Amino acid sequence: MRITSTSCICPVLVCLCFVQRCYGAAHHGSIKVTRNQTKHIEGETEVHHRPKRGWVWNQFFVLEEHMGPDPQYVGKLHSNSDKGDGSVKYILTGEGAGTIFIIDDTTGDIHSTKSLDREQKTHYVLHAQAIDRRTNKPLEPESEFIIKVQDINDNAPKFTDGPYIVTVPEMSEMGTSVLQVTATDADDPTYGNSARVVYSILQGQPYFSVDPKTGVIRTALHNMDREAREHYSVVIQAKDMAGQVGGLSGSTTVNITLTDVNDNPPRFPQKHYQLYVPESAQVGSAVGKIKANDADTGSNADMKYTIINGDGSGVFSISTDKETREGILSLKKPLNYEKKKSYTLNIEGANTHLDFRFSHLGPFKDVTMLKVIVGDVDEPPLFTMPSYVMEVYENAKIGTPVGTVTAHDPDAANSLVRYFIDHNTEEDRYFTIDASTGTIKTAKIFDREETPWYNITVAASEIDNPGLVSHVPVGVRILDVNDNPPELARDYDVVVCENTKPGQVIQTITATDKDNSANGARFHFSLDEGLSLNPNFTLRNNEDNTASILTRRRRYSRTTQDTYYLPVLISDGGVPPLSSSSTLTIRVCACERDGRVRTCHAEAFLSSAGLSTGALIAILLCIVILLAIVVLFITLRRSKKEPLIISEEDVRENVVTYDDEGGGEEDTEAFDITALRNPSAAEELKYRRDVRPEVKPLSRHHPSSSLDSIDVQEFLNQRLAEADLDPSVPPYDSLQTYAYEGHRSEAGSISSLDSATTHSDQDYNYLGDWGPEFKKLAELYGEIEPERTT
Repeated sequence: MRITSTSCICPVLVCLCFVQRCYGAAHHGSIKVTRNQTKHIEGETEVHHRPKRGWVWNQFFVLEEHMGPDPQYVGKLHSNSDKGDGSVKYILTGEGAGTIFIIDDTTGDIHSTKSLDREQKTHYVLHAQAIDRRTNKPLEPESEFIIKVQDINDNAPKFTDGPYIVTVPEMSEMGTSVLQVTATDADDPTYGNSARVVYSILQGQPYFSVDPKTGVIRTALHNMDREAREHYSVVIQAKDMAGQVGGLSGSTTVNITLTDVNDNPPRFPQKHYQLYVPESAQVGSAVGKIKANDADTGSNADMKYTIINGDGSGVFSISTDKETREGILSLKKPLNYEKKKSYTLNIEGANTHLDFRFSHLGPFKDVTMLKVIVGDVDEPPLFTMPSYVMEVYENAKIGTPVGTVTAHDPDAANSLVRYFIDHNTEEDRYFTIDASTGTIKTAKIFDREETPWYNITVAASEIDNPGLVSHVPVGVRILDVNDNPPELARDYDVVVCENTKPGQVIQTITATDKDNSANGARFHFSLDEGLSLNPNFTLRNNEDNTASILTRRRRYSRTTQDTYYLPVLISDGGVPPLSSSSTLTIRVCACERDGRVRTCHAEAFLSSAGLSTGALIAILLCIVILLAIVVLFITLRRSKKEPLIISEEDVRENVVTYDDEGGGEEDTEAFDITALRNPSAAEELKYRRDVRPEVKPLSRHHPSSSLDSIDVQEFLNQRLAEADLDPSVPPYDSLQTYAYEGHRSEAGSISSLDSATTHSDQDYNYLGDWGPEFKKLAELYGEIEPERTT
């Protein structure tokens, strides 16, 4: 198969077509096909081998942007198997096949039906195949070839980043780089000059120039002055085809602004100025403004104003307003027309940011002269002092002089002055003032302890012009008089422990005085000398405005006396000295060994025995339960229906009925202790009246002689044995009372009931170290205070 291309519109394509047709399929898309034939001879069969056919393709070219009425011819497919009889069919597949590219299946001619754009797609990959039209069998293997879109100059250069805004300092040297612009061309840069761009300047000469190859914009003049012209608009053109005729072009605008440098010194518009300032101007107020002009902007125009000389440099000051760059003239001292009527100032304005490249244009400062005229004004009276401080004693009589204020008319007329107090506050009503002399006097009685200081305002005005008023503050200090006696600093709760030793400090007291330190800083404490010597406590003056209360004896008892009263006399060191008497209340309390207070009140016996509230409740509960059991038992016993043996001979000594309260002292039948009093008078033992005995008791008959000689102790033992051995005794309640106590002991009583009223010389403090078992003995005989008092 051979390919023939007739797209020879441009010279290059003509050359390609020529080469394609001259060199054949081996070099420019020709296909050579060698076909083997098979001959059939009678009697023998000749076999011929078909060698593999090969396709050799070159690229096809088609011009972009074809605008002709007919489809554009691309090339031709041809197989060596094609004899021109139409038996070969050509098939084209791949990108754009059937839509963009169509083929004549008989001749193999390929045409482009649409206008192509190389910038959208540069080439197309297609596949060609030749088949037998009758058998639909391929005559050649399928092969791939490419159709390239040939570029034409159909895209103009473009500046993608324009328009541009750029700055360059004024007074820059010629050739200073400003900006580099770049234009892009969508055409094929590898084919011809369609994408070769050159730059030129259309607008902006002679101030700027552009490099035709790189697009770098530079300054073209020396010393371009911002103050003369600040903004420039430069138009740059980019043209393809290397700038030749027929090339396409694009342009962009570059806005260039000259930035400021400090190349202009400040200048005052005038060399002489005059300013009027009234003498009534307040110190610190602005009295005038002055300004030097500077053609520069920003920090290059910043300046500082200074008074360099003149007779008013000590009266006036000047500062710079950073926003308006003006010099603000202020007053440092008050003006007085009567003393000086004018001042002369030399004011300098200088730049604060200098550029030494332009120092030859300087100096960057300027000087002008300012004359200040002082205006005469009728002024209010002037006090001799800006404020006054006076003193007066408290309790001073009404009308006592406190002090004097003085004012005068500062004007040349020297008018008379009248004084008065502005009664704006309550404090002003405590004083009066003499309108002519300015003497201040008291109008009320003062108490320093209530108000130690008063602040009033005194006004002065001219008699000829009452509208002009000046004021001055006056402070009056109230001096102290010793008129308050000292007092205890607080109410003291003094406690003394029962086991306190003599000479022990139980409290330290202090005092206060409403007077100031000169009349009350030194206090003296003592006991009232009019009373007899206190045997229980004493007082010690510590000489540091405190005093200590000390004990004078060894032990104290709450049961004997639980409260003591100690009168204390306190005097101050004022002139004259004042004193007062206060009484301290001292309570006696039980304390632990370390001195901690345990209790200060007398308590019940059970409490002293160490029983807590919970234990007491438990004991009471047990008693209630026992009583309930007894009542229940008696009720059950009464409910039994047993016959009672009541015998008149029952002479038991003690038969008690629980609900019988008895008949008093005259009733002796229920409680007969005659036998105990006199054993010999005992009757014969009788049987019990409540139970009939089943067994006879032991014989208790004794001869009368034995009764006369029996001992009481033996009698009791005998009766006890009879009661224990009586087999008829049921478990009934039986109360038997014996009044016999036996013989007296020679050792005496060991009871501690009377020991609390006497004092022993023996030391029992060691009992406190024997442990909790001996705690009660330690409390009774030692110095350890018991937890509770019996």
